[in-house]
Amino acid sequence: AQASVQAQISSFGTNLLFVSAGAQNVGGVRSGTGDNGTNTLTEDDLLAIQREVPSVSAVSPMVNSRTQLVVGNQNWNTSIQGVSQDLPGIRKWTIQSGEFFSDADVRSSARVIVIGQTIVDNLFYGTDPVGQYIRVMDLPFRVVGVLGRKGQDSQGRDQDDIAFAPYTTVQKKLLGTTRIQVAYVSAISSDATYTAQLQITDLLRQQHKLSANQPDDFTVRNMSDVAEAANETNSIMTWLLGSIAGVSLLVGGIGIMNIMLVSVTERTREIGIRMAIGARSSAVRTQFLIESIVLSLTGGIIGILLGIAASLVIPLMLGWPTLVSTTAIIGSVIFSAAVGIFFGYYPARKAAALDPIDALRYE
Repeated sequence: AQASVQAQISSFGTNLLFVSAGAQNVGGVRSGTGDNGTNTLTEDDLLAIQREVPSVSAVSPMVNSRTQLVVGNQNWNTSIQGVSQDLPGIRKWTIQSGEFFSDADVRSSARVIVIGQTIVDNLFYGTDPVGQYIRVMDLPFRVVGVLGRKGQDSQGRDQDDIAFAPYTTVQKKLLGTTRIQVAYVSAISSDATYTAQLQITDLLRQQHKLSANQPDDFTVRNMSDVAEAANETNSIMTWLLGSIAGVSLLVGGIGIMNIMLVSVTERTREIGIRMAIGARSSAVRTQFLIESIVLSLTGGIIGILLGIAASLVIPLMLGWPTLVSTTAIIGSVIFSAAVGIFFGYYPARKAAALDPIDALRYE
């Protein structure tokens, strides 16, 4: 589960922060980010972040428009995000073919577009889309690149069902606005994300001339917070599952102890004969302790093999991601041996304490 969460977060991009327009108070009326009149995040704000925040390496505006794409007699409704040329580096998005648009395309509001694999499969199946044209709201856009696959996110949304165009183009020719909804910001390192968050907050408050008693009219979110929340949830589940496993180990250990006690009882004469011909108590104790360890280790190894087999079958049958951890396997082997020692010691000690004469008389 942890590996799956980390992979999903990494698919958004490393060292990532989201800066979005927040609530705005105009004439006593408070408007949220969904209100068309709200325009609390501007291009000047993002230029200031890029210029004045030392812990930030790159910034890309984002404006979103959901519309119909048409190629010949095929059409597909999808999300077109207006971004800058820095987005692939910020979001760690690879280009499968072609190229991403340039700074010159952004400055000239060029009608160019980069599309995801889902759009390719639905509009250009079997052909190379690079260089071809897509109609967007009756405007022709030239396909300059195709994005590499990312798959579904943690909510099951298709990350490949998306297209990117210069944000200036989307603003002017699709939305007819100068508003910026969200900005993707990349910190210089994962350790610098919290510093960047504080510095961006302070800078935007200065940019927006907010007094000390006024709330922020923007939001800065840190993907590290999402990762920590997910890890905390996973930790709770780990403790829960560990508790269940602990009860199973306790029951299994008691079972081993009972088997060994029965074995001691059934082999009393054998123990008496060994001790009568010179075997020491320590040798008898070691014998039964080794048997207990071998018994638990054998069960542990069988369990590990079944666990690995299940880890291979579950993704095929249910589609759940699994990860076989070498550390967990080694830990399981050690724990199996520990269970054998702990629960085998009492029967071994009982066998070693038998009196040889009484043991030989036992029927």
